[in-house]
Amino acid sequence: MKKISLITKIGDKFGTIGAVVATMGCAMCFPALAGIGSALGMGFLSQWEGLFITTLLPIFAGLALLSNGLGWLAHRQWHRSLLGMIGPTLVLLSIYPWFQYSWRNWTMYGGLVLMVVVGIWDLVSPASQKCSETCDISRTA
Repeated sequence: MKKISLITKIGDKFGTIGAVVATMGCAMCFPALAGIGSALGMGFLSQWEGLFITTLLPIFAGLALLSNGLGWLAHRQWHRSLLGMIGPTLVLLSIYPWFQYSWRNWTMYGGLVLMVVVGIWDLVSPASQKCSETCDISRTA
């Protein structure tokens, strides 16, 4: 179970950071994040804009989604896992089925912000496994 916990922590952070960096490289789709990326010296990423949006962003969001899903197996805290899965789900929905709508940028920003907030929450207050009945029985025996 320790191995799953370590994989989920690394995967969640890697997925969140990768998704944010991938959107910083797309000036046409996400001008606010591209402005932040340019200010941080990431303006050179704009030449790979298509690759970031069509390939890297879905991969990183999928990784964060999978990591948070596996995180439920490690610590059995459904509210943490659910919040951690909503952000990447919003990102993936805004890329594929909702791409033609004008409000998809707000959905994408909301999903990215939620991913970052949950990632910071996990750093500040790491999840611990919630004991079930079998856990209590093994402690008393």
